[in-house]
Amino acid sequence: MIKRILLTVISITFIFWNTYAQGFAFGVKGGLTASFQKWNNYQKDPLYAYHGIAFIESTPEDVRFAIFAQAGYHVKGSALRNRNFTNPFSGNVFRPPTRKFEFRNISLTLGGKQKYSWGADHKMYYLFGVRGDYTLNTNFEQYESLNTFFNTLYYPDDAFVRKWNYGVTVGGGFEFTMSEHIATLIEFTVNPDFSRQYFQPLTENVYDPYTGMNRTLNETVIKNTTFEVTLGIRFLRKIEYID
Repeated sequence: MIKRILLTVISITFIFWNTYAQGFAFGVKGGLTASFQKWNNYQKDPLYAYHGIAFIESTPEDVRFAIFAQAGYHVKGSALRNRNFTNPFSGNVFRPPTRKFEFRNISLTLGGKQKYSWGADHKMYYLFGVRGDYTLNTNFEQYESLNTFFNTLYYPDDAFVRKWNYGVTVGGGFEFTMSEHIATLIEFTVNPDFSRQYFQPLTENVYDPYTGMNRTLNETVIKNTTFEVTLGIRFLRKIEYID
């Protein structure tokens, strides 16, 4: 699967090379991710994680619109943060540990950027892209023992993870020119999924470890939405022809 993604990125690179003979730009970027998930209609706490991306984009002369492709690693998911609990007998304050639900995804995004001059040499831009995700793995193995012990599916299980997902990436950013061939950037994006990352059908007679009683679990539908703040470096590759 990873080989397919790499081959796709390489193919896109050759397309850029042949289509935009005057040059192209490439680079790496990464940063912080705030991930949000609704489990049916219940909003979980946000998961704070990270992402890393490699990208390439066209640099047509005298045109402010650029086409880009990028591939990255993104940790998505949600968290369950319990509130402080005070023991009524001892008065001791106890805070149960935070439970994190992580989906570790590889993303491939294709889209366009509209750029505008800002200051002497800098640029600002907005972008839109269509995105496909593949889930490499999750952290659900840490909940397997709890599900086994209580003979329940109270916690999420890898069997219900949808490996392939799709969505869009929308945002904008700023490019700061450092030299003729190098620029740094800061970028802000929102990345909603249109497909379901997780689907677990309705399950009856499930033991609830918090109440000690059986209950029916409604079907669980999870979709991802992330907000990302990204810093990066961009290299310009110019091709000059000599007669």
